[in-house]
Formats: sequence, C-alpha cells, structure tokens
Amino acid sequence: MTTKKIAYIYVQDTWSDWEAGYVIAELNSGRFFKTKNQRIPVKTVGIDKTPVRTMGGVVITPDATIEEVSAESSAVFILIGGDTWQDPKHQVVIEKVKELLDANTNVAAICGSTAALAEAGIFDNRPHTSNTIEYLKMVAPNYKGDSHYRDQQAVMDNNLITANSAGSLLFARYILDRLGVFSDRALEAWYNYFDTGEAKYFFELMDSLPKD
Repeated sequence: MTTKKIAYIYVQDTWSDWEAGYVIAELNSGRFFKTKNQRIPVKTVGIDKTPVRTMGGVVITPDATIEEVSAESSAVFILIGGDTWQDPKHQVVIEKVKELLDANTNVAAICGSTAALAEAGIFDNRPHTSNTIEYLKMVAPNYKGDSHYRDQQAVMDNNLITANSAGSLLFARYILDRLGVFSDRALEAWYNYFDTGEAKYFFELMDSLPKD
C-alpha cells in the first residue's frame, strides 16, 4: 500500500548518485516503516523529461516535470549535489523550493544543491549547513546566512533539511524522522547499524518492526 503523497527527487546532469541512496531506498520500499505494507513512492523530477546522466554514468529519464510537483502531492522534495548547480536553468527548481517551503512542505537539500539555495536567499534566516561556510561564500556571492550556519553534517529546521557532502546517512535519518514513517526505536537502530556496521543494531532493527 502506498501513501497518498510522493517523495520527489530532482535529477540533473552530474547528479551525485551516492547522496540519494539511503533515503530513497527506504521511502520507496517501506521495508522498515512502522505501518506494514506502506511506502512513499519516489518519483524523479526534471526541468523536462529529457534524460540526464548522473556522475556515476547512470542515465535517468525523469518521471515528472517541475510543474507537476505541488505541495498537495509532495511528502518531501529532495535536491542532490552535482557539478551543474550554478547553471541558470535550475532557477525554476529554486522557485519551486520557495513555493513548497512557504506552503510548509518538506524540502531537503544536500551538498552542491545547498549552494543554489544559499544564493537565492533561502538560508538568510534559517539554520542550515553545507560543505563549509567558506564553500558557500565562494560559490554563492549573495549568501547572507552566516549567523545561521551550523558546522554539522546535517541540520533539520522544521520543514527544511540540509546536509554536507559526507552527510547522506544523517540526511536520510532526518528526512525519515520528519516524515514520521519509522518508529523511534527502528530509526535509532537503522541509523546506528549503517553508521557502525555492528550486527547488534541490525537485530534491534529487526526486532523493532511490526509483528504479523
């Protein structure tokens, strides 16, 4: 059974494959959700439906266009890093982010995508992180959010989640937490297992799942 809402993930040329893996796998499969047989389907989004090539060389044809993303249909809108975020063509994506945040819809941005949000003023008055504050100042000359920068792998400020390039696991944890799809016990065990690789956390995770 799927939920009524969708996890949209924007894809662009040079998309950083590894930054998306943890979160989209768990949302789309629902394998550790606290409610059995539920999931949040993941749809890839492009400016249009022209195929893009990720940094890993994988070709993705977007499922939807930016115009199809709405606050009503979105559980979360996820932006992933890449080498092309300074291209002006992504401005339509930034405008969609503003629209969603204003509607109290969840937005999550990691690595290079945070620079585009910083340049657009989205971080001026909100706690956030990125690949270092020096990085933001270098690539986003209009950035004015210095006082709200947090030197952490990931930051959750209500409906806005940000992360640096090494923070994909914590990024996923915060998104899962925000959406409330795991039990607290399952989320803790899931995070600890992938963070440490210790088998005890895997068994804790299995024990935390809903029983038949």
